Amino acid sequence: MKNKLKLLTTLLVIAPVLAGGSLLSAGLPAPGAKHHGSQYSGQPAGYLAQSVRHELLMLPYYSVFDDIGYRVDGYNVTLTGDVVWPTLKSDAGNVVKRIEGVQHVDNQIRVLPLSSFDNRIRVATYRAIYGYPTLQRYALEPVGSIHIIVDNGHVTLKGVVANSMDRNVAYLQANSVPGVFSVTNQLRVED
Repeated sequence: MKNKLKLLTTLLVIAPVLAGGSLLSAGLPAPGAKHHGSQYSGQPAGYLAQSVRHELLMLPYYSVFDDIGYRVDGYNVTLTGDVVWPTLKSDAGNVVKRIEGVQHVDNQIRVLPLSSFDNRIRVATYRAIYGYPTLQRYALEPVGSIHIIVDNGHVTLKGVVANSMDRNVAYLQANSVPGVFSVTNQLRVED
């Protein structure tokens, strides 16, 4: 039963990518956001940052193939990262603009080049990483905590893992994917 549940979860995550669509997800793991405290309408420092994070959590097309970060400076929000779909960039900017108290949004999110070559690498890297037994636990989250950013055949791993062994295994698995030119390992180990 447990294996069937894992298989079903994996199929639900991968099927839209194989069909040329996008991954739907209900959540966003902590985006490794850098934020500075802000005072907003008498609310405690960090209220605006929490609101930004909440809105980014609600984005429906965010997947393991995207990475969104944010920085809050007073009433201004800067969005950073890389996304596969141009609509995700505009959606992120629009939802943050609607937050009460936000005066300006600087949307610096970069849209990755559309490429069937990169899409094949994304799927193969996903299978290599999340299919490896010690890393399968990261696939059980709504959006896996290991993000796979592919830009013209170059893979960057971002996110958070439990220990340095998982960090190294993910790097080795990504390096084993045919067609990958280079792998940059920016995975962080939980504190």
